[in-house]
Amino acid sequence: MTQTGFEKVPARDRRRFPGISSRAYEHPADRSALVALRKLSGFDTVFKALSGLLPERSLRLLFLSDSVRVGETQFPHLHAMLRDACHILDLEKVPQMYVQQDPRPNAMCIGLDEPIIVVTTSLVELLDEEEMRAVVGHEVGHALSGHSVYRTILLFLTNLALKVAWIPLGNVAIMTLVTALREWFRKSELSADRAGLLVGQDVTASMRGLMKLAGGNHLHEMNVDAFLEQADEYEKGGDLRDSVLKILNMLPRTHPFTTVRAAELKKWSQSRDYQRIMDGHYPRREEDKDTSVTDSFRESAAHYADSVRTSKDPLFKLVGDIAGGAADMGGRLRDKFTGAGAGAGGGSGTDTASEGKGGATGRG
Repeated sequence: MTQTGFEKVPARDRRRFPGISSRAYEHPADRSALVALRKLSGFDTVFKALSGLLPERSLRLLFLSDSVRVGETQFPHLHAMLRDACHILDLEKVPQMYVQQDPRPNAMCIGLDEPIIVVTTSLVELLDEEEMRAVVGHEVGHALSGHSVYRTILLFLTNLALKVAWIPLGNVAIMTLVTALREWFRKSELSADRAGLLVGQDVTASMRGLMKLAGGNHLHEMNVDAFLEQADEYEKGGDLRDSVLKILNMLPRTHPFTTVRAAELKKWSQSRDYQRIMDGHYPRREEDKDTSVTDSFRESAAHYADSVRTSKDPLFKLVGDIAGGAADMGGRLRDKFTGAGAGAGGGSGTDTASEGKGGATGRG
């Protein structure tokens, strides 16, 4: 490790991944959500129609005329990061990149024919070099996975839904697609976070960047372990009412909550899958054509089943109990929703009361 100023940065002998397929880092939930999206009734028809209607040329002209294009003479440090990220992930054609004036820290990868990466001035000012490297890798991961196409459609449909909100049936149809796209896009962010880690190869920098997105440029006031504890508390806290509120809070969002992203990335960085990639064992693009969609869906289904089984969320735990054939579901449902543990008679009532007390303690 070397040190410049107050930040520690890794040596530049990072690994490169020739021919890496996006399947190497894609989150199973990302793949399954995309499969489900494509199976949505009417999606193919809408997709083909929108491909010809989307104002992609207009977007490119807009960024060209009202943003700063990154290159050797403008934001050269971002240009170097972009080329470096493409080199590491072996993305042959380097996407165009723009810096856009915006007080909100954000980045996106859009475009149908060719991806465009856009970062805001607020994000550039907020992050240090290694944190920004992870973000650039994140966006290059989107480009390699082909996510930019669906993100562009999501932006278009979201704007369209606002314009036709007065048409009841039209708005319902569009919002069905928007909701499905948002569900997929939230999962795709987990995949892109992994791509960012493969580019930066510094999990501490990735954690710092996510913390800054949540709490601003106040690292001296924040702690990674405490931040990750928030994610654990969020997952396991409360009762079924809180589980429902979590779902409702998530529906309008395009990104997962920041603490959840940090916990997911930390977990993956310690996994065997990540280590295998770092050791040079990963799927290649040349093998993509032989990949079975059915196998991908099965892998995703297995991931969801494992998530339900290991989750600390009250709703997921209940689903696991039901799948395992737990008794007295009526009593459990009542107690989970009300937070009450007492009031049931007999032996099963004692068990329920005990569980209810445990739930109350967890909420404290």
